[in-house]
Amino acid sequence: MLRFLAAGEAFPPVERALEVPNGLLCAGGDLSVARLLDAYRRGIFPWYSEGEPILWWSPDPRMVLFTDELKVSRSLAKSIRNRGYEVSVDRAFDAVIEACAAPRRDTRGTWLTRDMRRAYKRLHRAGYAHSFETWHAGELVGGLYGVALGRMFYGESMFSRATDASKVALVALVRTLAARGFPMIDCQQATPLLAALGAREIPRREFLRRLEPLVNYPEAPAKWNDVPA
Repeated sequence: MLRFLAAGEAFPPVERALEVPNGLLCAGGDLSVARLLDAYRRGIFPWYSEGEPILWWSPDPRMVLFTDELKVSRSLAKSIRNRGYEVSVDRAFDAVIEACAAPRRDTRGTWLTRDMRRAYKRLHRAGYAHSFETWHAGELVGGLYGVALGRMFYGESMFSRATDASKVALVALVRTLAARGFPMIDCQQATPLLAALGAREIPRREFLRRLEPLVNYPEAPAKWNDVPA
């Protein structure tokens, strides 16, 4: 039976997450900065559709990308060199998250509800959520956003309006994280795109073991717009 959180109630242990659907842990609660940070520290993330209660997940296995395992194909390397893209960091967070929430050809609706977008904008203002933007001729053509906690990064969503634009932002993210001492990105669930870039699944137990020291690393939240991408 799915557990509903009362106001202020702590998350249950992730080992209680359902097998079907994979990783569904509980429902309810809120999307405050404190609640979201507590969730991420425990390897939990929110994912639900408009009209549903807030649903919290911790799937097993977990898709991750180790920053030293990034794979850049020849075609992607060519796009990085030759398409005239410019990448920035934290220059247009609100625009990126709104673009990520826009309807896509292969899906109906969006999991990035209005409340979710507001919540991540609050995390950005608090210095925990960051965006990487891909520009071409002054136009925003791709990007991604996620959450940084200690030396751990949680990738949330990405979008593309031009060839390889989101992948270019992801490569910039991975290289920036590697330079800052972040060894792992949480990708949450497997996709062919992420697998092609070097991401792989690991057991949830291993994910949590690796997560604990990273989220407790003493690193102050801040905007990253001074980071060269």
